[in-house]
Amino acid sequence: MSNFDKYLDDEENFFKKTKEIKHTKKLLQKNDRSKFKKTDLDKKKTKILKNNLEKAKIFSIFGENILVKSNNIKFEALLRGNLKKDISKNSNILAVGDNVLISIENNKASIEEVLPRKSILSREDTKTKKQKIIAANIDQVLIIGSLYNPQFKPHLIDRYIIAAIKGNMDAIIIINKIDLLEKDLKEKEKYLDFLNIYTDLGYKIIPVSSKRKNNLSKIIEVMQNKVSVFSGQSGTGKSSILNKLFNLKLKTGKTSKLMKGTHVTTRSTLIELNENSYCIDTPGIKSFSIFDLTINDIKEYFFDIELYAKKCKFFNCNHIDEPECNVKKAVKNNKISCIRYESYINLVNEIKEKNE
Repeated sequence: MSNFDKYLDDEENFFKKTKEIKHTKKLLQKNDRSKFKKTDLDKKKTKILKNNLEKAKIFSIFGENILVKSNNIKFEALLRGNLKKDISKNSNILAVGDNVLISIENNKASIEEVLPRKSILSREDTKTKKQKIIAANIDQVLIIGSLYNPQFKPHLIDRYIIAAIKGNMDAIIIINKIDLLEKDLKEKEKYLDFLNIYTDLGYKIIPVSSKRKNNLSKIIEVMQNKVSVFSGQSGTGKSSILNKLFNLKLKTGKTSKLMKGTHVTTRSTLIELNENSYCIDTPGIKSFSIFDLTINDIKEYFFDIELYAKKCKFFNCNHIDEPECNVKKAVKNNKISCIRYESYINLVNEIKEKNE
């Protein structure tokens, strides 16, 4: 290669590199906010970053009193004022299980930042219609149901399963009060039907009796080295199970005369079981509406129903009122569980009502 050819190559490479540098500068300038006037919020953030912040985990929230743990010490912290102004799709800024950054000044701790969440259990807030985060950074949801007092609700369990999958968690179903089946063959048949259906769908089910301590050891096994959240209908025995498992003294209540559960746990609390195992006890609920759910989402979660949807006459069939629906045909022929189909219909109708 002649010197002139080498010069041309060098010249071409130079302009190529210069072009790349200019392009990079443009991208940097586009994202650089230093040329804009700093707001009070920017100044506060800059000030925070200069301080030495500590990482902490939220154990409980009661009004403005937030119990956190940092460096193996539990203490109260307050939410920084600028975080209170947060406007988002969520109805609450903080949730039990959140990892946060705190500053400590004059023996007072302030929560400066909420760190990204790896998972959340949430529902739709009935008042604001925003997302209500029940707990954060969880590995699995232990969905507690009971066969009696209150009445068993497979449809509610389905909603929790969807919320768990949607929030990036595993779902485990725990059925309490199985000791009561001995005197009721009809209910036992319903229970066995549910057990077969959901086991075939691939869900893990643990039948227990907190009263007789039957099968409680299996719950301990699945909770090892995990962050678990106990959730479900009021009165199913969530707190009773935890008390028996770990010798705790959580408040428990009696079932009302209407065979409905009563609220005893009033707020979510993170309980440290051992070095690597945690549990979040949550208040019981009577209804559970899933946040940001579409009809197409529902179809994906009910994969057992969608297996038959491919042969429906209409590609956008919702499997309710449409003619020549293969799903309805499968339900009629007992190929799809009536329990699952009813649960599916309830969710679809709920979404339709919201959109009207």
